[in-house]
Amino acid sequence: MKQLLILFLSIAAVHLHAQTKTALFNGKDLTGWTVNGTEKWYVDKGELVCESGPDKQYGYLSTKKNYKNFELTLQFKQEANGNSGVFFRSTIDGVKISGWQAEVAPLNQHTGGIYESYGRGWLKLPNPEHEKYLKEGKWNEYKIKVVGDEVTTWLNGHMMVNIKDEKIGKGEGFIALQIHDGGGIKVRWKKLMIEEL
Repeated sequence: MKQLLILFLSIAAVHLHAQTKTALFNGKDLTGWTVNGTEKWYVDKGELVCESGPDKQYGYLSTKKNYKNFELTLQFKQEANGNSGVFFRSTIDGVKISGWQAEVAPLNQHTGGIYESYGRGWLKLPNPEHEKYLKEGKWNEYKIKVVGDEVTTWLNGHMMVNIKDEKIGKGEGFIALQIHDGGGIKVRWKKLMIEEL
């Protein structure tokens, strides 16, 4: 009887855990998001697409809600120059964003690294040997976990970086996807799921 109860409780716990994930993107439109800048954000085949516009400037798609402690999972595919990123605990004025970025970039350009925008720059780069985990032109699985002053990123199941930083710990703000400036960028995103911790 005791074993049955333990089994039931463990199944219930797994079920409860599964229920706490929320979709950030509904697969239909940009509900819940704010477009910052003149670059293009649109939905195609149930996927979220960011693409450089004629101004070739920075662009951001930010959540209307702020997130402090969370685990975010998503998939991305770089169709053209994939210089993008996922910002967290961030704020914005026009297209000047303040906060931290989990990098999404072309091969050997530090996907999974942590960058502080308009601040200290690169805080942590992935091991050069781990750059190979990026699948060029294919779907990649990305996981970002932010708890207190600690940030960990995973790319296709491989841990890329782990950092503890007091300034990050004090940060507040939204999550945002980025289009880098310079033009020629196109990235697809899907399965953006968040679990608040």
